[in-house]
Amino acid sequence: MVKTNPFLYHFKNVNDRLIPLFFVVMLLAFVSCNRDKIPREGYSDAFKPVFARVTLLFGTNKIEEGLRYLDSAMSNISAPSIDDKFRTYAFHYAYWHKFKGDNKKALLYADSMLTFAKKGVNQKKYVSNIVEADMAFGDAYFDLQQYDNAYQYYFQEYKLGRNNLDNRAISDYDYRMGMISYKMGHFKLAANYFKESYRLNAPTENAFADFYRKQEVLDDIALSFKHNNQPDSAIVYFDKAVSFINNNTSLFKDQFKMLEVATGVAYGNKAEVLILKGDEQQAIGLLKKSININLQKGNDNNDAELTEIKLAQIYYNHNQNDLLINLLNDIHLQLDNVNNENVEADWNRLMSDYWLRKGDFKKSTDYLQAYIKIKDSEAQKLNLLKESNVNEQLDNFEKQYQIDGLKNNNKIQLIYLYVAVICAIMAVIIVFLIYRNWKISRKDVEIVNDLNTQINLQKVSLEKTLEKLENNGLEKDRILRTVTHDLRNPIGGIAALTRSMAEDDYTDDQKELINLIRETSQNSLELINEILDVTNGESQVVTKELVDINALLSHSIELLKFKAAEKGQEIKLNLLPVSVKIPVNREKIWRVVSNLISNAIKFSPGGTCIFVEAGEFENEIEISVKDNGIGIPDKLQNKVFNMFTEAKRPGTAGEKSFGLGLSISKQIIENHSGKIWFESAIEKGTTFYIRLPKA
Repeated sequence: MVKTNPFLYHFKNVNDRLIPLFFVVMLLAFVSCNRDKIPREGYSDAFKPVFARVTLLFGTNKIEEGLRYLDSAMSNISAPSIDDKFRTYAFHYAYWHKFKGDNKKALLYADSMLTFAKKGVNQKKYVSNIVEADMAFGDAYFDLQQYDNAYQYYFQEYKLGRNNLDNRAISDYDYRMGMISYKMGHFKLAANYFKESYRLNAPTENAFADFYRKQEVLDDIALSFKHNNQPDSAIVYFDKAVSFINNNTSLFKDQFKMLEVATGVAYGNKAEVLILKGDEQQAIGLLKKSININLQKGNDNNDAELTEIKLAQIYYNHNQNDLLINLLNDIHLQLDNVNNENVEADWNRLMSDYWLRKGDFKKSTDYLQAYIKIKDSEAQKLNLLKESNVNEQLDNFEKQYQIDGLKNNNKIQLIYLYVAVICAIMAVIIVFLIYRNWKISRKDVEIVNDLNTQINLQKVSLEKTLEKLENNGLEKDRILRTVTHDLRNPIGGIAALTRSMAEDDYTDDQKELINLIRETSQNSLELINEILDVTNGESQVVTKELVDINALLSHSIELLKFKAAEKGQEIKLNLLPVSVKIPVNREKIWRVVSNLISNAIKFSPGGTCIFVEAGEFENEIEISVKDNGIGIPDKLQNKVFNMFTEAKRPGTAGEKSFGLGLSISKQIIENHSGKIWFESAIEKGTTFYIRLPKA
């Protein structure tokens, strides 16, 4: 509810109050964005009981005890999973953000959440963790009044959820936009956002959290209608909220106190509408019910104070001065324990009115000045929020997103254009060569027919023909070198452009993608150089350096794990127990390893595993890449290392094969004084081996 918000979003309500029901806060935070709410596959077996105990401690307001237990337990878990670490930082974030109000420190934990979210491989878990981390950033920045940053993270959450059909993420986004619109006074817009959030509130495994969130949003809608001067609609939704709570009470007997608090809040909110409609007798009854519920220890004392202020206003309007001053004195005592800026402002206003009525102008003036001071502070905060212009910011983010999409489409179209031009040129060349060879062949036939009578001329003619054939071979090599050479310019341009872009101000995700494009472009240039070396028939001197084999293999797999994940495959790595450095050319050996792993991905069916292992011998290091793919037929095994081999085949998902990789890989390994070979069986898989000397 706008006024009783114990859930995902941390906004203080219209009257700047929070329900101290952290158990619900944590549950909803954990189930946000359609994630696994109760620990399942993502959490290690050792972490699951820790998760349950910390949640219980947080839910009973033993927050600091819960954090101490969490940190101690995590130090004893030998191999915590990515989700274990992510959830640990989420607990710390909630503590600093929701209970300590230290949003600068909360941002540090949000950053750690994002770091571990990016390490996920499972697409669904990856998206849900990223979305939750974005929400954490947005909420902290909002409380720091850095609205531009907050809106940017909310927008990122919305785009990621929308593009991955995550209705829970979009529901949370709509909830935040509803809260922002409400605080800015756009109550009709807020009601629409809250309705959409209610509609998209996807069910999770935590039924109580889902139920509590829905009754909250129903109350939000009612409050939006109340402030939009639609009291009848407001009462309809308040009654819906109360009915919804009553109809589900039997399902959640263990959470009776929380249901009681929610009911008390709804009573107080509905009473305010009844006062506007002139039904003060019914309103007084609801106000007293609400106060009796939420004034209890452990319940929503903030809401009780607000409700008491509403009742005090009625006493003042009816000149019930004794009841008024007694109630105001009670509220003053409560404010010493439960600070509430809005209640304090209205308390000073009513005290000013009371003493004005009593004729004590000095006291009245003092209370009035205190009231004005608090209200001025609230007005400054609200003006800062209104100046942030959320709609304009979101429109700008959307336009920038579309611009980035168009840029990417243009790049892809440009690549397609280059490929089409190259294919067209090659097609023309092939047709020309075929026609030329046809003409030569016809001439050869004519020469053969005249062989008996023109033996001497035939000898000369044959020599000329052989010379032409040799020239044709050289011409083919020249064409290949020309085409390959021409490819270097656009790819080199891509590499230079991305190198320049990497120096600009982008987000971490964008920089990672830019650096990946730059690195891929650079590797493509290296591949082109290798082809040029092959066609020139020249062997270059290999520049070597000491390279950590474990680091090289880990880097190769990190770049390829998402490619494997697209086919549901997993790459398993077994490194050397002790890191070993050997003298090699880093880029060339990286290319060989990446080519072997890419081939394993290409020729393995979905859902299988690819095993990469490093072994150490006395004078050599061995690297093996094993798959469970389609294998290499016996008749093709002696051809796989040939340049432009006829052994090339499409991958299991129709991937294109050019027949160059293994030939170039063999040349690289042999230039390092090493050797490469393989073992293969049809439908059982292939294992490639590389051995490189240590010195």
